[in-house]
Amino acid sequence: MGWFTGLVLYVLIWWVTLFAVLPFGVRSAADPDPHTGWRGAPERPYLGRKILATTLIAALIWGGCVAVIESDWLSFRHGILAMPNDTP
Repeated sequence: MGWFTGLVLYVLIWWVTLFAVLPFGVRSAADPDPHTGWRGAPERPYLGRKILATTLIAALIWGGCVAVIESDWLSFRHGILAMPNDTP
């Protein structure tokens, strides 16, 4: 895998992980708006912690993906997943 493919893979994993991490620890405002009942944005979103957690989790997932991609464990060139060889 080239550096560009690895970077694109990391960005995709990071983005998906961000949306998985964002809801953790969310506490809505205690007093809703009296007219609409809308509670609005969370009181303390802790975005710095969530971005750090997202980066670390995405790095672990990315490392696992790179290990599987670079290994011969999952290969379409040879092994059980390989295309049949039709040459006589």
